[in-house]
Amino acid sequence: MSVKKSPGVYIAEKNVFPNSIVAVSTAVPAFIGYTEKAINGTTSLSNTPFRISTLLEFETYFGEAPKTVFSFTESEDCSVARTDRFNLYYNLKLFFANGGGTGTCYIVSVGSYSDDLNGDKLIGGIDALLEEQEPTMIVIPEAVCLQDAQSCYEIQKAALKHCGSTQSRVAILDIYDGYKDRIDPSGDVIAKFREQIGTEFLNYGAAYYPWLNTSVVGKEEISFANISNEDVEKFKAVLKLRDPNLANYIDVIGTDTDKIVLDTAHKELYKQSAFYSLIIKEMQRQINLLPPSAAMAGVYSMVDITGGVWEAPANVGLVDVISTAVNISSEDQEDLNIPLDGKAVNAIRYFTGRGILVWGARTLEGNSSDWRYISTRRTMIMIEQSIKNVARAYVFEPNVSSTWITLSSIINNFFLNVWKQGGLAGAKPEQAFFVKIGLGVTMTPQDILDGKIIITVGVAIMRPAEFTIISFQQQMQQS
Repeated sequence: MSVKKSPGVYIAEKNVFPNSIVAVSTAVPAFIGYTEKAINGTTSLSNTPFRISTLLEFETYFGEAPKTVFSFTESEDCSVARTDRFNLYYNLKLFFANGGGTGTCYIVSVGSYSDDLNGDKLIGGIDALLEEQEPTMIVIPEAVCLQDAQSCYEIQKAALKHCGSTQSRVAILDIYDGYKDRIDPSGDVIAKFREQIGTEFLNYGAAYYPWLNTSVVGKEEISFANISNEDVEKFKAVLKLRDPNLANYIDVIGTDTDKIVLDTAHKELYKQSAFYSLIIKEMQRQINLLPPSAAMAGVYSMVDITGGVWEAPANVGLVDVISTAVNISSEDQEDLNIPLDGKAVNAIRYFTGRGILVWGARTLEGNSSDWRYISTRRTMIMIEQSIKNVARAYVFEPNVSSTWITLSSIINNFFLNVWKQGGLAGAKPEQAFFVKIGLGVTMTPQDILDGKIIITVGVAIMRPAEFTIISFQQQMQQS
C-alpha cells in the first residue's frame, strides 16, 4: 500500500484466490474455399479469416450457392456432367445440419465463382489462419474438386503441416475420388491417398471415406436453367424427340421470358416427361454428392458440446445423408482401420435399422499408441493450449517457490475439473493426473539462472473402447 499523507480510513482489497484456467474452445472449424463474394460493408474479406455462427451470416458476407452448370451429351443415355466444382456453400449446409449450428466457424474465401479452382490459392488460405488462435479444425472440401489429384495431396500435406506447426488444431481430410470403390478400374483411391499424403504430422489429421449422397439440394433448386448455354438447343431437340406433345413447354427453355412462365414449364416437364425428370434427378445427384469432411466437422462440434472433446466422434448418425457412395462391410474396413503402414482411414457405413454412422475414430497415425485416436489428440490440444494461455500471465514473474506453488495449484484445479467431467481416466485424481514443479524436482539451479520455469504434467487420457469383446461359454447344468 502506498504511503498515506492525510488522516482517514482506507480500504485495501487483496486477492485470495489464484487465477483459474479456462478451457479453450474446441469446436471451431475453419473452412477454406471459394464463395460468391467476400465483403463486409465496404471492407474486403478476401483471404481474411472471418467468424460466423449461422448459414444466414455466411450468405450475408459471402453470398449464396453457385449456379451449377451442366454440359449435356447427346448419346445413348443422354448424360449430363458438371462443368464447375465449387461446393463450399453446400458443405456449409451439411456442416450446420450435422451439429455445426451449436457453435461457430471461420470462413476463408480465397476466390469467387468467376475464378478457376487453384491449389496455391487454397494453400494461401491455410497460411491466412496462422495469426488466428481460435480455430481448432481445418476443413478444405474443395481440395478434392481439383482436376489434378497431386494438387489435392499438396493441399492436404500443407494442412497437416500447418496443424503440426501451430499445435492447436487438426485437419479433417477427404479422399480424392472418394466416391469410387477401391476396386475401381482407375485404381485404389485409398492406396493412392496413403502413398501421397506423406509421413509428417499424421497425428494431427483424420481422413474419412467414402463420399456421401446428401439431400442438401432439393429438386426444386434444379431446372433446365442449369444446362449450359452451349448445350441448351441440343437438350431441347432431344427433349422434343422424346416428348413432342410437350413442345409448348420445351420452347421456353433458354428464353428470356417471365420467371413464372419458366417455373411453370419446369414443373410441367418434371411431372409429364420421364426423360426430363431423369435428367433433373441426375443433376441433383451430382450436386448432392459431397465429401464427408464438413459433415464430420459438424459431428466434432456436436460431440464436443454435448459430451466433451475427450469423447470419440464416432458411432454417430449423419443428418441430410441419403446413402454412402460406396458400401463398406466389416471385412472391407479391416484394411481401412488397421493397415500395415498405420495410415488409418475412418469409415462411414450403413447399418440396417440404425442408418448411416461414423464408424471410425483414428488419426492418420494409427500405429502410434500415444496418438492413435482423434479424441486423444484433440483432448491434448485442449489441455496444452489452455495451460499455455494461463502460463502467459506468469512470464517475467519471480522464479521462486511462491510462483511455482501458484502455478501448480492452478493447473491441479484445472485437471481436477476435467477429471470430474469425465475427461480423464482414473478412479482417483492422483490416478488421473500429476503436476510437478520446483527446484530439484523439475529444475536445476542453472535452469533458474537461465530464467526457465519447467513444469512436468502427466495425464491419463480417455481412450475409446474401439473393440468390445464378449466371451461366451457353456456351463454344467445345475439342476
